[in-house]
Amino acid sequence: MKTRNIAVLLVSVVVFTNCFAQKENKKDKKDKTEIVTTTTTPEVTTQEAPVITEQCLVNISLFNESAKNKQYADALKPWRAAYNECPNANKVIYSKGSDILKWAISQAKTDAEYKAVFDELMGMYDNRIKYFGDDTRYPKALILGWKALDYITYVKGDEAKKPAYKWLEESIDGMGEASELEVIRQFMLLSTANYQADKKTTDKYIADYLKVKSIFEMKSKDADQAYAEYNTQMEQAIDGLFVQSGAADCNTLDGVYEAKVKANLKNLDFLNNVINFYKRIRCTESEVYFSAAVAVYKIKPTSESANGCAEMSYKKNEFSKAIAFYEDATKLATAKLEKADYQYKIAQIYYIELNNFPRAREYARNSLEYNPNNGSPYLLIGSMYAKSKGIYDDAVLAKTIYWVAVDKFIKAKQVDQSAKNIEDANKLIRVYSDYFPSKEDVFFQPDLQSGKSFTVGGWIGETTTCR
Repeated sequence: MKTRNIAVLLVSVVVFTNCFAQKENKKDKKDKTEIVTTTTTPEVTTQEAPVITEQCLVNISLFNESAKNKQYADALKPWRAAYNECPNANKVIYSKGSDILKWAISQAKTDAEYKAVFDELMGMYDNRIKYFGDDTRYPKALILGWKALDYITYVKGDEAKKPAYKWLEESIDGMGEASELEVIRQFMLLSTANYQADKKTTDKYIADYLKVKSIFEMKSKDADQAYAEYNTQMEQAIDGLFVQSGAADCNTLDGVYEAKVKANLKNLDFLNNVINFYKRIRCTESEVYFSAAVAVYKIKPTSESANGCAEMSYKKNEFSKAIAFYEDATKLATAKLEKADYQYKIAQIYYIELNNFPRAREYARNSLEYNPNNGSPYLLIGSMYAKSKGIYDDAVLAKTIYWVAVDKFIKAKQVDQSAKNIEDANKLIRVYSDYFPSKEDVFFQPDLQSGKSFTVGGWIGETTTCR
């Protein structure tokens, strides 16, 4: 079943990127068709650069014109002449050569002919790196990515595609956040396949995933990026691929990282990477995660390490310690959303574990100061109101607490339009609206007549509208 799920994910990753790939390829193709006007070439250190003759330039003009019109049969002969005689003359030999050779592959009649043209295509990328690999616009790393993609598309008899995997990794390492999405996608598909074939490669697979995640993190910080939506979709698909692979299982990760954490208790960078990774995969109840968090907290406290210590304390029912660590995490955090999350966790502890409603409300309100668009604190406060006892001895007045409770549930819907929040709020509104005072209840209570303002007493101290 797990293998089938992964196969489905692989297909989904392919489908949603098709549109982007077409757009990106059109741009690349346009770039590649530009002919360099100068015939100067980079210095070739291994041997003297081939002489660029007049006939070579004529051949370049001939195949370029034919290739532009997709007349590849006419382009093949002059292209080969130029490629073999003066491979250093112009980048168009390679940008058009790729299209020409792919056409030639499609025309191959025998396996031997197919392999010969395929090898020629791979060799063409090697020569482009040799003569134009230091080009700032199309550097070696980018060319390796293109070579890998064509290898994957056209190779026969190589299911593992290990050469392509190596080239893709080199391309990503060299291009960084400028890496093409198709290169990233194919790299993770091959890495996943390698992992499925040999579980001993777990370390490498996790490293590959983290490498790709760092690329997306860099891309997300680029305010001018043209394909933000596609980047997000690709990242989500790769996250799903990783989760479905089985490598994201907490026990699997513990087996990989337990010994490493023990051996790196003073390696701050390593430990921070571990706790960030465990948090991302939602394995924050792992003892390995706790060990790394405690070690980081001792060396140099961070919001993440303080949060890890808080999670560990909570798991051990040491609620006072958990609250103290969450307070530290709040102070150390730089992002308001993080601060809001830590304050909300404290509110939950006071509400669920310590049954201290006033303190829980205090921290829920703190959370809202950092993130006023989160409905969860309002739902928490409303739930506390609905469960409050002993505010009134009078049975009718006691029902007024449900008015203020529902007020909070309505407020939660107003500030947070997420589907889950709306669903939870509506459910609570339905449940507690049934407990409102009835018309008969308020008949002899003039202060509770519909439409009037009423302040619920006790620790609640909230004003509501009677209904």
